[in-house]
Amino acid sequence: MADRIKKEEFAMMNQENQQREQPEMSVAKSDKEPALIVVTGVMAAGKSTIARLLAQHFTRGVHINADTLQQMIVSGGKWVSEPGEPSGEPARQLRLRLKNLCLLGRSFFEAGFTVVLDDIIMGDRWQELQEDLHDLPFSLVILAPQVEIVQQRDQNRPKTTQGKAWAEYLDRELRATMAGVGLWVDSSQQTPEETVDYILQHL
Repeated sequence: MADRIKKEEFAMMNQENQQREQPEMSVAKSDKEPALIVVTGVMAAGKSTIARLLAQHFTRGVHINADTLQQMIVSGGKWVSEPGEPSGEPARQLRLRLKNLCLLGRSFFEAGFTVVLDDIIMGDRWQELQEDLHDLPFSLVILAPQVEIVQQRDQNRPKTTQGKAWAEYLDRELRATMAGVGLWVDSSQQTPEETVDYILQHL
């Protein structure tokens, strides 16, 4: 009996610690007020598909894709070319992309839309995201399918594949630098619709 009580007390303390560690985030439980949701994950995790479907669940929903903003640079664009922490011009353009992503999201949110942003957020970019949205409540969703599933999806995409090295690097960095924050979703065996339903039920 005493052992069971101790275990229950430990579980309650652990739950309280997890709640204290989470940054303040919120999302509208209904369609009566706008919400701001950030969807992240490694490449081929399904960010754009899930973010768009999620936004469509709201009467006034907006999906903003970070890659689309990057592609707006029609001359002089510098993409990160290999796994690792970016530097130089690619790093500056990544920072600019995130800044503009948040500015555009803020504009739609303040106009009364529920906004779903999607980008690869991890490491320093998590801190930068919080800086850019410091005065707005937002929810963070982390899509985390198993890395083997990511590699399969990457190979089946119509656009240029990123490869095993990118998948393993990003998966490792995501799990190391984003542990303990946001809503984690292992979507390995889920359809996009099932993933969206899970997100809506747990935010």
